[in-house]
Amino acid sequence: MKPYAKYIWLDGRILKWEDAKIHVLTHALHYGTSIFEGIRGYWNGDNLLVFRLEEHIDRMYRSAKILGINIPYTREEVRQAVLETIKANNFREDVYIRPVAFVASQTVTLDIRNLEVSLAVIVFPFGKYLSPNGIKATIVSWRRVHNTMLPVMAKIGGIYVNSVLALVEARSRGFDEALLMDVNGYVVEGSGENIFIVRGGRLFTPPVHESILEGITRDTVIKLSGDVGLRVEEKPITREEVYTADEVFLVGTAAEITPVVEVDGRTIGTGKPGPITTKIAELYSNVVRGKVEKYLNWITPVY
Repeated sequence: MKPYAKYIWLDGRILKWEDAKIHVLTHALHYGTSIFEGIRGYWNGDNLLVFRLEEHIDRMYRSAKILGINIPYTREEVRQAVLETIKANNFREDVYIRPVAFVASQTVTLDIRNLEVSLAVIVFPFGKYLSPNGIKATIVSWRRVHNTMLPVMAKIGGIYVNSVLALVEARSRGFDEALLMDVNGYVVEGSGENIFIVRGGRLFTPPVHESILEGITRDTVIKLSGDVGLRVEEKPITREEVYTADEVFLVGTAAEITPVVEVDGRTIGTGKPGPITTKIAELYSNVVRGKVEKYLNWITPVY
C-alpha cells in the first residue's frame, strides 16, 4: 500500500509510516475500544490552518471519559502532537487529521479499567469526501443506535460499525450516502454526518438527544446560520419532511457542507444545491480558510 504520509505520531514519538504498528491481540482491534476525532486542516496559500482544534480535543476527552479510559497525555500534549505530525510531514495542502486513543493491552478481557491506552496521530492529504454539487441518498434499513444501547455522544470506534453497515447498504443500492432513522422512526443522521433540512425558508436539524453525535461542524453551522439571516430550530425530523424539504444538506468534518439533491428517488427542491445550502457552504469555506475575522478564534495556524 502506498503511504498516505511519511510520518505518524505514536505514543510520544514520530515514526515512519511503515513503523507505526500494533500487535494483533491489541484489545481495540477485537472489541472496538478506541475513541477518535476527525479534524481538517486547510492550506490557504500561506499557512496550514487547523479548524476548531481545541473543540475536537475537548470532545475526544469527553469520549474517553464516557468509554471509561484515560488518555495518557494532557490536552496540550495532544494539541502539540497534532501540530508536530503536520510539521514532520511538511504538508502544504488540505489534510485530514485523525487522533485516536485505543486500548492497547494484549488481552481478551472485557474489563478495560486498568488496561494500557495508546495514542496515535495520523495526518494525510484529503480533498472532497462527497460531491459539493449534490449527492443522492437513501434511508437505509439499519437504525441509528440509541443512547440506551450505546453512548452516541462519544466517537467510539466500535459504534461506527453502525455507520459502516448503513453506508455499505446505501452504496450497494447505487446511492452516494445513507440516511439513518432512530428507533422512533425519525431521520437523525447520515453515516458520518449530521443532517439539516430547509422547509419554507426555515432551517431544521434533529436535537442532540438519544441518537445523534454532537457534531462540531453541526455546531459551526448553527452559529453561522445567524450570519446568513437564519435561526436553526432543533426538532425531530420525519421521513416525509425530508422527502418534501426545499433543501437537504449533510455536515461533518469530512463532508463539510454537502447538498443532498435526491432521497430515495425523490428530487429535493430543484434537484440542485439550494440557495441556503450554497450560502452556508460559501461562508463555511471562507471561515475554515481564515477569511472571516469574526471566527479567527476557531483557527490554529501550523507554521
